[in-house]
Amino acid sequence: MTVVPGNTAGQTDSAGRPTNSAAPATPTDTATPADSATPTDTATPADSTTAATNQPDEIAGPAAVAPAAAAPELAAPEIAVQVKNVYKVFGRRANEAVRKLSRGATRDEVKHLGTAAVIDASFEVARGEIFVVMGLSGSGKSTLIRMLNGLWKPTSGQVRIGGADLAEVSGKELRAIRQRSVSMVFQHFALLPHRTVRDNAAYPLEIQGMAKAERLAKAQTALELVGLTGWEDRLPSELSGGMRQRVGLARALAADTDVLLMDEAFSALDPLIRREMQEQLVEIQHKLNKTIIFITHDLNEAMFLGDRIAVMRDGRIVQIGTSEEILSDPATDYVAQFVADVDRTRVLTASSLMNRPAAVVPMSAGPRGASRTMREAQVSAAYVVDRSRRLRGVVYDSEVVAAVRAGITSLETLVRDDVTAVTEDTSLSEIFAPASESPLPVPVTDAAGRLMGVIPRVALLEAMVPSVSEDHDEPTASEVDDAPVSDALALAQQGAHS
Repeated sequence: MTVVPGNTAGQTDSAGRPTNSAAPATPTDTATPADSATPTDTATPADSTTAATNQPDEIAGPAAVAPAAAAPELAAPEIAVQVKNVYKVFGRRANEAVRKLSRGATRDEVKHLGTAAVIDASFEVARGEIFVVMGLSGSGKSTLIRMLNGLWKPTSGQVRIGGADLAEVSGKELRAIRQRSVSMVFQHFALLPHRTVRDNAAYPLEIQGMAKAERLAKAQTALELVGLTGWEDRLPSELSGGMRQRVGLARALAADTDVLLMDEAFSALDPLIRREMQEQLVEIQHKLNKTIIFITHDLNEAMFLGDRIAVMRDGRIVQIGTSEEILSDPATDYVAQFVADVDRTRVLTASSLMNRPAAVVPMSAGPRGASRTMREAQVSAAYVVDRSRRLRGVVYDSEVVAAVRAGITSLETLVRDDVTAVTEDTSLSEIFAPASESPLPVPVTDAAGRLMGVIPRVALLEAMVPSVSEDHDEPTASEVDDAPVSDALALAQQGAHS
């Protein structure tokens, strides 16, 4: 039995309340490299997932299967960063503007009082999470990150890192927080041109007063992590743009802080180098489990990197959710338009489409038990699992009935293990091949090989197109001709690899 692994992209589902957050930012640029903004908003039609055809290919449906035991309750994730009701208004009458905004006034309505850059932003970021803030130029995302590193204080609200409210701490305490808790990677590298790659990476440790030998050793480890072994003694001018950004990342990693802020860190790079850096960041995150807040205007980058994404517009956070949640259930028309052109097959995963199998048979049930289960579920095939609910394969009605007549009491010789299973985080683009090669729904298993659900081929196709208008009747599973479905999946598979 083959298992197709999925993409490892996000995990931590930390508490995040959609919120409003702010916008254009503005005035005063405090010692911080430029932040680029520009994105585009996104949204997309919800994906429909249904299921079942009543042919052998449909071991999917309501299910003649005992419900699985309830999963143990998970402990709440530890919160690394908390933003609560944060406003940032530039202007002489900022507090008056905040009062009006909190009562529902728009940004334009308080324009005479000041420029509202961030409006009532609230969210929490769990330790070890990659939280992406995405929005167009002027949406407020760069202003927000400058409040997260203490460069700007909120006009109102709280920004907490490690439990400390950055607006309330002294200058000395803020510097200490930056040294031990927060590092930043800038869009335009911000390297010291007269220092070597190694010395640039070690610079934050030098500021902390760390002994030279120790800081250079830590810098060397960080440079190896980002793939710059052999370039330690070069100057920044001798490096390509991608390599210079790696130095910036190594500098942040060498500081070994809990939180990593990345402001449009890859937007100045060529597309191929950018993708390489994104993949490297995900790989590093799996090793180090840092808390990362990543600012971007690139929707595809946000979808690739983010465990969760906050979409900003005009200073407000209009939606917070996973890539799948934002794609399948956009909160506003603005978000829907923003994600309309996203390749859903590379974002949606098996877990968002799977249904409960209509018939599952324990290995111990024997041919008679399997026959009875299939008859009650009105299917012609059933998945077989062992005592731990691990998938063993499939049995078919004709073979089971023949075994009963022959007096065979075990399923061992009847189970076919030539089914290809996928994991819950497998992207749709990787499911087309197994779906087109088998008449059965594609089984979905967890990391231990336990059967979690199945994906009928019709559900795959439905997830790729906008929902059918209410004035049109959708065809039932039994009305869908098997050949066209297989043809469509084959074409989709070709498109996914083109």
